[in-house]
This record gives sequence, C-alpha cells and structure tokens, in this order.
Amino acid sequence: MSYYSLRQALQDWFVIFRDELITVFRDQGVLIFFILVPIAYPLLYAYIYNGETIREVPACVVDESASTVSREYLRRVDATADVKIVAHCANMQEAQKLIRNRKAYGIIYIPRSFSDDLARFKQTSLRLYVDMSGLLYYKAMLLSCTNVSLDMGAKLKIMRSPGTTKEVDAVTQHPIEYRQVDIFNPATGFASFLIPAVLILLLQQTLVLGVGLSAGTARERNSYAELLPINRHYHGLVRIVLGKGSAYLLVYLWNIFYCLFLVPKFFSLPQIGASWDIWLIALPFLIATITFAMTCSLLIRQRETAFMIIVFTSVPLLFLSGVSWPGWAMPKFWKVFSWIFPSTFGINAFVKVNTMGARLVEVSHEVICMWIQAAFYFGTTLLVYRNNIYASRRRMIEKKEELLRRHQERRMALEKGGEA
Repeated sequence: MSYYSLRQALQDWFVIFRDELITVFRDQGVLIFFILVPIAYPLLYAYIYNGETIREVPACVVDESASTVSREYLRRVDATADVKIVAHCANMQEAQKLIRNRKAYGIIYIPRSFSDDLARFKQTSLRLYVDMSGLLYYKAMLLSCTNVSLDMGAKLKIMRSPGTTKEVDAVTQHPIEYRQVDIFNPATGFASFLIPAVLILLLQQTLVLGVGLSAGTARERNSYAELLPINRHYHGLVRIVLGKGSAYLLVYLWNIFYCLFLVPKFFSLPQIGASWDIWLIALPFLIATITFAMTCSLLIRQRETAFMIIVFTSVPLLFLSGVSWPGWAMPKFWKVFSWIFPSTFGINAFVKVNTMGARLVEVSHEVICMWIQAAFYFGTTLLVYRNNIYASRRRMIEKKEELLRRHQERRMALEKGGEA
C-alpha cells in the first residue's frame, strides 16, 4: 500500500469514527445504554446483594404431621443461623396470607404422612415454598432445610440398626467421609458468586442494545445511503466497519475499567487476578461483542425491535454461560448454542482470572475462542453492511424514481389543463 493510499485510508477511518461518535452522543437512547445503564446497573445489583448472606429469614410452617419427628425437624431448622420460624399456620391459605403481607418469606410444608413414612422405613419428603423476590431468601432457606434433612437422615440410619459399635455407627452415617470446603468464596456470598458474571453480561447486552438502537434509527432514516461508495470518504466496507467499531470501542474502554475494576473495589468483591490479564481478556471480549452487535443489526428494522430481540435473552445467557447453571449438566445442543455469544467465554475467563486467580495461560482456550468470534463476526458484519448499503441504495433510487414519476404526472396534468 502506497503512502497516499494509507493516508487516504486513515482519513476515511477518522471521518467515519468521528461521525459515529457524534451520532452516539446525540442519540439520547444510545447514550442511555452506552453510558447511563453501565454506570447505574452495576451499582444497583452490587448494592442489592452486597450483604453477601442473609440471616434469620422469617418463615412460617404448615405441619400436618404434628409428630415428634416433625417438631424435631422444625426445631433444628429454627436453630440454624439463616432461618427463623415466626408462625405455625393451620393451612396453606393462612401461610400464603403471611407471605403476601411480607411477614414471612417462605413456607415449610410437612405432609401428614411424614412421620408414618419414617416409621415404615420409607423415604419421605416435605415441601419448601420461597418468595423469589430475593434469591438470598431462597438460598438461606434451601440450605438450612437441606442440611437439617441430611443430618437427621444420617441419625435415622443409626436408629434402624441398634446394638452396633460407635465405629460401625460412624461408617453407617457416612460410608464415605466428606468435608465441604468453599474455595474462592468461603462466605458462600451471592454477590461474590454472581456479580462478576453479571458485569460481563451487562457490558454485552448494553452494547448490543445501543448498536441495535443506532442501526434501527439508520434504517428508519435510510442513513445507510450516506455510506454509498460514491462518497469521497467511503472507499470500502472494511473502513466503514473499522471506523464505527472504533467509536464503540473507545466508549466501552471506560465501561470496562468502571465495571471490572472500580465496581468490585467499591463493594469489596473478590479481585485476586492480575489487572493486566483482565485487560487482555476484556479486549478480545469487547471486540467480539462489538462485531457481534454490528452483525445483529441485520435483525433490527426499527428502534423498538432491539428491545424485543435482545432484552429477554439476558437471563438465558447467564444460565448458558455455565456459571449459574453447571456447564457439564447442560445438554450438548445448548452447550454448542452458547458458543454463539461472546458472553459465554467472557464470563468464564473473567471469573477464573478475577475470582479464582487463574493466570492468562489457564484461560487461553476462552481467549482464543473470543478472538475467533471477533474474526468471524467481523466477516459477517462486512456482509451485513454490504447488504444494508445496497438496500439503502435501492430505496434511494426507488424514491427518486417515484418523485420523478409524480413530477411527470403533475406536468402532464398541467399540460392537459392548459390545452383545455
């Protein structure tokens, strides 16, 4: 490439880069998703779960068994640090009323057959209903009830085999001795577990929404006509994509620094990874997300379309990442489907480095996959913009032909009127 060609390419890139930045900061909707939401939402989520754990969750009980065993079970649950039984109800309707009035956040239902099943050496069960307005309530009640059930179950095994020694009883209780050690999150806090993944997903979703909003506006106004090759500043699709993508990259470099470095520091979340490694993860993730968002703009016909297509995917993508739901338990189809989204690899890489202290070489698989996504979506973005520009050209030509036809019809009508 000659010096003149390189200079022209840089000039073209800068013009597109500058115009896209102006478009971003003039569009209030795009500005909300690019600036306001990435600033406000991490603070909101981290503040909600900043307590990490919750103690003495109010719960009510419907004990239809009313037996010694059921009372013993409830006494043990009430003795845990996480649950406090505030009421014994006669039926489920009374318990549900307490939930609606916010006097309790969960119901422990013990069926009538609870004690009889245990007496017959049959497996029994109970039901737990929890107000899901806060996931911490669910975690506290589920863990408390589960731990008490396991402990009572182990002691019931001993009662079924009397006359044994302490050594035999120990083997009966725990045939395989195990010990729970919570690594990387010893307090089993919800914020330390979930917020790092949410931060990465938030960056992806806001970026895709902002780019989709901008693409919908461009389609409504037929703005892609401005990118026609006849314009002296636009001499190729590569320069167009690089110019627009660079504008988004500049804006989101601040969001990366704020979300991945400042927010965890504000709320004392785990940060044991090297800062340089986090930046080397964030860069391919950001580039892959930008090209992914520009590719998705093919689906956006109007500004409102971005909300309908993108917003509802946030929770499924969190599960597909393999952090909220274990990846090994995921069906093969959904495992492969999750590879479409940069958040899958970005979340896993960030959590491993930031929360678990992994080195960059230990997340090389995720980093390579994100670079592959960036290259693939760059190619698809070129095709998308080529399609958008040609479609815009056709609409512009059709509009000119329609105006010309109307002008001719009007002139012919005037001529006929003059002859008359």
